[in-house]
Amino acid sequence: MDPIEKKLQELGLTLPGPPAPAASYLPFRINGNTLILAGVICISEGKVTHAGQVGRDQTVETGYAAAQVCALNALASIKAALGELDRVRDFLFVSGYVNAVAGFDQSPQVINGASDLFVKMYGDRGRHARAAIAAAGLPRNSTVEIQVTVTFE
Repeated sequence: MDPIEKKLQELGLTLPGPPAPAASYLPFRINGNTLILAGVICISEGKVTHAGQVGRDQTVETGYAAAQVCALNALASIKAALGELDRVRDFLFVSGYVNAVAGFDQSPQVINGASDLFVKMYGDRGRHARAAIAAAGLPRNSTVEIQVTVTFE
């Protein structure tokens, strides 16, 4: 077990299987030493864990939890692409989308669920540039979706 998976286990978190593409796209692309992941939603065992809009169906706190589920799915995709999570050198960029009511202005606090997990797992290597955007809807009515770009060895 690589050191990152061991940290997940110590936190009581389980790495899921990698999410399958839901349409006509690849789950990831590799260009040189850069890995670009397709967007991942908050899904576990084929079911959306958090559905609906923050500000109506979900709170900032449950949105944070949804973003953490997305981060776990992103880590599963990284493992599928690279074989080991510890091959990640740096997280470069995270795009975070929050299914939210009109005028919602707390997307950064929601997407921190993913960002905080990456930093817990990787330390400074997990720090990244980021966008946190409120959207009127996301696939399968998911509360959160993230896209991740990393470099690797």
